[in-house]
Amino acid sequence: MSSTRAVIKVGVVGFGMSARVFHCPLIDASRSYELTAVVERHSQNSKQKYPHVQVVHSIEELLAIDDIELVVVTTPNDTHVPYAKQALLSGKNCVVEKPFTVTEPEARDLARISKQTGKVLSVFQNRRWDGDFLTVKSLVASGLLGNIVEIESRFDRFRAVRKQNAWREDGDFPGSGVLYDLGAHLFDQIVDLFGVPEYVTGTVRNERQIKGAPDDSFLVVLDYPSKNFKAICRAGMLVRDKPARFTVLGSNGTFTKYGLDVQEEQLKQGLTPKDASVFGKDRETQYGILDSEISPGIHTKGTVTTADGRYADYYENVAGAIRGTDRLAVTPEQAADVIRIIELAKQSSSERRSLAF
Repeated sequence: MSSTRAVIKVGVVGFGMSARVFHCPLIDASRSYELTAVVERHSQNSKQKYPHVQVVHSIEELLAIDDIELVVVTTPNDTHVPYAKQALLSGKNCVVEKPFTVTEPEARDLARISKQTGKVLSVFQNRRWDGDFLTVKSLVASGLLGNIVEIESRFDRFRAVRKQNAWREDGDFPGSGVLYDLGAHLFDQIVDLFGVPEYVTGTVRNERQIKGAPDDSFLVVLDYPSKNFKAICRAGMLVRDKPARFTVLGSNGTFTKYGLDVQEEQLKQGLTPKDASVFGKDRETQYGILDSEISPGIHTKGTVTTADGRYADYYENVAGAIRGTDRLAVTPEQAADVIRIIELAKQSSSERRSLAF
């Protein structure tokens, strides 16, 4: 049954980087939500930024707050399944930080529980609302590039040493490594555009050769032979001079875009969607270049204004789905497909062969 309450009260599990930088500011900036409670086991850091919130010390305490409708799970990957399951079975809607789960069967099981309980379950694939991706999506739909034959999508960093006390760089921690961390974003964007691939070919490596560390680099090809299309998804930690974020090849031309979406950096600086005049707006120096024959005999080459990034739209869509007024954009079934791609990429790399989806 959809909610008829004007404002959706939210409880956030955890107050690490994900909650501090993304979830809490986006929720607090929205008129659709009230940030009501935060789970912090050993501190009350959230009250420094949000004095009105109730701090509780366990998910059980959070779930006992009757008027909370939405639970947002931002804790490490190995907690996603038990916490999301508890939330759904307690009659709460749930948003889970990416990656959704560590394994595909876990993801399919959560999707089943969501259907069984009738509660909304979504995964925070916020980079569907990156300005650069929205620009690529618009260009693909416009036909200005003709038939799209290849997209290269990269998300690169440079850090030659291991980050201390970071579970994402602990090879023994479930779902650690760059493939789960960044692959979840890159694969989701491609699946949003083209659906699931027919074949997956992966090379997953620990290029820094740090003992006990997980993968820090991947090159994964998502192949769609029936559509004459492939996507090359790459990420690494030893990329000081950054290549293009997106390169899109079509039968009429090419689109190239450098630089990362600005919203994460803006959120870290304290800006939110309330700062509408600047939030999500790309720098002109980072606009992409379209080089294409847009109609027979007419060739153009020039900049394309980047679409405004719109992370706020993710949570507004979730609110609409909870109220029954909007179709959920990021479904648990789609998120499970992304986890399947991650697992196939790992298996492909280990076995050195392409695998059917």
